[in-house]
Amino acid sequence: MAELDVMVVGQVARDLVLLVDEVPQAGGTTPVRRRRELLGGKGANQAVGLAQLGAAVGLLGVVGDDEVGERLLAQARADGIDVGWVRRRPDTATGLIVDVVDADARWRYLEDIPEATLLTPDDVAGAASALRAARAVLVQLQQPARAALAAARTAREAGRLVVLDGAPADAADVDALLALADVLRADAQEVELITGDAPRDAAAGLAAGRALLRRGPSLLAVEVAGKGNAFVWPDGELFLPLSETPTVDDTGAGDAFVAALTLGVLRGSPVSGSRGTPSRRPAPPWAIRAVGPR
Repeated sequence: MAELDVMVVGQVARDLVLLVDEVPQAGGTTPVRRRRELLGGKGANQAVGLAQLGAAVGLLGVVGDDEVGERLLAQARADGIDVGWVRRRPDTATGLIVDVVDADARWRYLEDIPEATLLTPDDVAGAASALRAARAVLVQLQQPARAALAAARTAREAGRLVVLDGAPADAADVDALLALADVLRADAQEVELITGDAPRDAAAGLAAGRALLRRGPSLLAVEVAGKGNAFVWPDGELFLPLSETPTVDDTGAGDAFVAALTLGVLRGSPVSGSRGTPSRRPAPPWAIRAVGPR
C-alpha cells in the first residue's frame, strides 16, 4: 500500500442532486432542471476534495454488496482514492442521499442511510494499520461515536494528526473526542450541539473557538452561519468573512472546506488574513508539528 497523506473515516453513499425552480407543495409537481448522480456521503466528498488537491488519500467507510456500491467504488478509484479499506456489507443496500436544490440555492436532504452502512469499532480495528500509517486521519462525526472514538484513538496513539469534522449525536461523547483531536471543524449547528449556542457574529465565533480550545484541540475552525469562519489556536485567532461571490449551490461546500483545511494543516501552510493579507498573529503550533509525529 502506498503511503497515504490522509485517511478519511466517514460516510460513503450515492448522491442524487435535483435542481428545481421551486419545491412543490404537497400534492404538487415540478420539473427537474438538472439531475446529477454522484459519489457522495461526507467521507467520500472529503476524500475526493483531498485527492483533487493532490493528496494521497484513503477511505474507510461502508457500502452495500449491491451494484450501486460497486459503481461508487469504481468512481472513487477513478478519482484517485484508495478504497481498499471500504467495507462491503452483505445483504445491505448502499446509502442514498437525495439533495433537492431550488432556484435560491436552498437545499433539502432526503437520506436513506441503513444502519448497516455505518462504521463499527470492528471495521475500524480492521483498518488500524492504515490509520496508523497515514500522516493524518480525518474522522467524520456523523458516524457512531464508538467507531469515531476508536479511529481517533488509533491515530492519536500512533502520533498522527487527528482532524474531527462535526459533532457527535450524544453530548456525552464530546469531551472524549475533543481530548483526542488536533483540529476540530464544526458548522454553526454543530457548534450549538457541542456548546449549547450557535455563534451569531464574529466575536461569538471566536469566543466559541476559545472555549473549545480548552477542551483539547490545538486548532478550531468554527462557522458563523452566513458570515464567515472563526479560527482559534493557542497563540492567536482570526476571523475570515465570506466572499461576496454569488452562491449557486453550496452542496458539499463544507466538505471541500474540511479537505482544504486538513491538507493545509498537514503541509504547515501559514495563517493568512482575509483577501490574502498575512495575519500578524503568531504561527500556530500545529503548522510546525503537524507534519511529523507528536
